[in-house]
Amino acid sequence: ISDREIEKANLGQDMPFIVNQTPSVVVNSDAGNGVGYTGIRIRGTDATRINVTLNGIPYNDAESQNTFFVDLPDFASSANSIQIQRGVGTSSNGAGSFGATINIATNELNKDFYVAANNSYGSYNTWKNTLKFGSGLLGKHFSIDGRLSRISSDGYIERAKTSLRSYYLSTAWTDEKNSFRFNIFSGKERTYQAWNGVPQDSLATNRRYNSSGTEKTGKPYENEVDNYLQTHYQFFCNHQWNPYWKSNIALFLTRGKGYYEQYKGSAELSAYGLPNYINGTGTISETDLARRLWLDNYFYGGIYSVQHQKNNTQFTAGGTWTKYDGRHYGNIIWAQVANAVPANYRWYNLTAYKKDFSMFAKWAQQLNNNWQSFVDVQLRNIRYNINGFRNNPGITINKNFTFFNPKVGATYTKGNWKGYASYALASHEPNRDDFESNATQPKPETLHDFELGIENRNRDWFYSANIYYMYYYNQLVLVGNVNDVGAYTRTNTPNSYRMGIELQGSIALGNYVNIAANATFSKNKIKNYTEKIDDYDIGGTKDNFYKSPDISFSPSVVAGGSINFTPAKNAEISLLGKYVSRQYLDNTGNKGRSLNPYYLQDARLSYTTEKLFKSTSIILQLNNLFNKKYEANGYTFSYVYGGAVTTENFYFPMAPFNFMLGVNVKL
Repeated sequence: ISDREIEKANLGQDMPFIVNQTPSVVVNSDAGNGVGYTGIRIRGTDATRINVTLNGIPYNDAESQNTFFVDLPDFASSANSIQIQRGVGTSSNGAGSFGATINIATNELNKDFYVAANNSYGSYNTWKNTLKFGSGLLGKHFSIDGRLSRISSDGYIERAKTSLRSYYLSTAWTDEKNSFRFNIFSGKERTYQAWNGVPQDSLATNRRYNSSGTEKTGKPYENEVDNYLQTHYQFFCNHQWNPYWKSNIALFLTRGKGYYEQYKGSAELSAYGLPNYINGTGTISETDLARRLWLDNYFYGGIYSVQHQKNNTQFTAGGTWTKYDGRHYGNIIWAQVANAVPANYRWYNLTAYKKDFSMFAKWAQQLNNNWQSFVDVQLRNIRYNINGFRNNPGITINKNFTFFNPKVGATYTKGNWKGYASYALASHEPNRDDFESNATQPKPETLHDFELGIENRNRDWFYSANIYYMYYYNQLVLVGNVNDVGAYTRTNTPNSYRMGIELQGSIALGNYVNIAANATFSKNKIKNYTEKIDDYDIGGTKDNFYKSPDISFSPSVVAGGSINFTPAKNAEISLLGKYVSRQYLDNTGNKGRSLNPYYLQDARLSYTTEKLFKSTSIILQLNNLFNKKYEANGYTFSYVYGGAVTTENFYFPMAPFNFMLGVNVKL
């Protein structure tokens, strides 16, 4: 995805919504309008298995393995390109590339001076203000680029207010054989929590309902917020030794610190390690309180590679070393029964450490004018230590995983045609939540990924087809329910698979019309799945067996398309469509626990003029033109009580018709 395409779509919504039109992608938003906490799935694979890198440096949270784009507000405004690779990525994409890879690149050298201001306003009092600048090349070697951004929104969901701030600064020095670059960028987010979802029975009466903060009697608690600051430091050194050899090294540090605050009504003192409080009239065992749950961490390391290319042979070797130092602690900042809780009381203080080391070697060979092959092998070792959990402080985890991940492929090209085939083996370790939520220790996942594709491309059209088969052993599938911070619970299932075909095409009809479309048709199945439902009547669980149910959150059809009209010079009208078929909230294939299919129709109108300034672009984005009421995410849990099975579903509704209007000025 080029910088030009990014700029057209970047009016304030988060990164997943900018890439929503790419194949096999499904996105969602807690606040309902794409600002704040957002999510992405590719081929049904959730973000914990999507490897995200920033200029090749890992971004996924080391413990949850999730990707929180809310911590990088408006990073798209600094991106030169976004590359998405579906399936298992090559080893150079990162150590944890398991189901898909997203690499966001910002290190392109800008040779010319520029100043740009991008401003947007839209529904739900959504604002985006961005100022960018670049020095161009100074003295033929040095350059500096920077950005300041702020985004705010009231959100579609009640009180789902978002306030985001960020900056980006990059300096580079280059000559014919060397380049050195230092990046520092930071994001500050404050979002009112909306991760509880809307109960199913409220969808018809109040789709915007938000239960967060309502444990407080009367008006909801004002500071039921997530508050986090994350700063990134990146250093790159590239050297061309001779015409055949070059090397690259990068060092990084990611510093994160923040908390989410909650109001808890009638909280039992014993749950916080406190004794009952005895006053003059009796014994008090519970109190209303406000608490902050902190995450304080450092993530640092380095990546390196050497590359040799001569004639028809290319050889690359490299590796990654990372270390994560994390602290989890919680403070009670206020209590209704003040004397029952010591000032600034901390009821847990836990640590976690994770080391990740990998090495890889990749050999690519041009066999003749038509055939090229590659072999890629990776060795990866993870050491993971967790010294207790908030709700289970006595549980400690000390795990060591070693994975060998080989990949092999071949490509055939002739004229406008290209065909390819590949096989990759990948393994992935469980995350922090997996260790806490599973009664038995979770196992690492293994994936065998087979890809076969063909494409044809010329000046006026492009079309392709890609067939994939992804067979999993011990895949960690989402069981449907979530914990108290909105993270999904997963369990190992011995055998499962995803198979499908991804179709893409585009055609230019003269100089005025361009049509593009993509569609994915897939089957996503678990072999022999047993659902476990808590039985509150007799204890234990009630087990239900399913022979071949669909994997949760894995739609069988995902399609997108656009028709772009150019009625006049520098003017464009784009009609953007997206269809997502039914998604099940758990692995039972029960229609009563699912997200309904939906089709969305958006439109974007843009006009660019070179009067007054170097360029001025006006962009109007109209989302959900048909005012569709739909839910893009949700969760479910069931239990036996009073002799009957009760199922509770919660959904994350998306906004009806809404708009964003942007004005981008380049000086």
